[in-house]
Amino acid sequence: MEIPVIGRLFDAPGRHRIRYADHLWRAQRPWILILLLGGPAMALGFYFYGHQVFSQTVQTFLLYIPAGLLLILAFQYYRLRSHVEVREDGLKVSNLLNSVVVPYEEIRAIRVQPLKMAFQDKREGYVAPAMRALLEEPALFVCIRSEEMAVYARRKLGGRLAYDDYVVVPLHDPDKVAWELNGRLPERQGVNQGGGRRKKRRR
Repeated sequence: MEIPVIGRLFDAPGRHRIRYADHLWRAQRPWILILLLGGPAMALGFYFYGHQVFSQTVQTFLLYIPAGLLLILAFQYYRLRSHVEVREDGLKVSNLLNSVVVPYEEIRAIRVQPLKMAFQDKREGYVAPAMRALLEEPALFVCIRSEEMAVYARRKLGGRLAYDDYVVVPLHDPDKVAWELNGRLPERQGVNQGGGRRKKRRR
């Protein structure tokens, strides 16, 4: 279930989808199908066999159709908004409501390592049950150089995408994005494919 116009926007050059939105969309599709198919089926059942011509029950089940369509649009918008984009002025990271552009001179290092590295100890609460399947998958870890930029990223992106001095995004091909970013860094730092967590900064 894909909307072609939005699908073409997803494939814009330099733009890479954050997997949280894609994963949530896949998890919710069965419920949307229930609304779109089950609602009309129940309405027809009450209409023809229950002899309830446009009763309140029939009207309620018919409302499942616009509800399902609205959910589809909402999830597609969420997917459209949730992306990272490699731009001339820096790395743009967008969630549902906000976006942050991290200038290349503000990037200290780039790592590709399992997403679970960002959700250890007290941060486990940031992982919704539907997202746990992504924890073993590779993600892009962007270490921010200045504390001011790190605070700004945490405030705008929220605890799921940013913590301490890191912006962390699960992507479909984080290695490709890491190498693309690395070629734009002023100091041409190498891409770190692993490693442990940094010591937390004091806030």
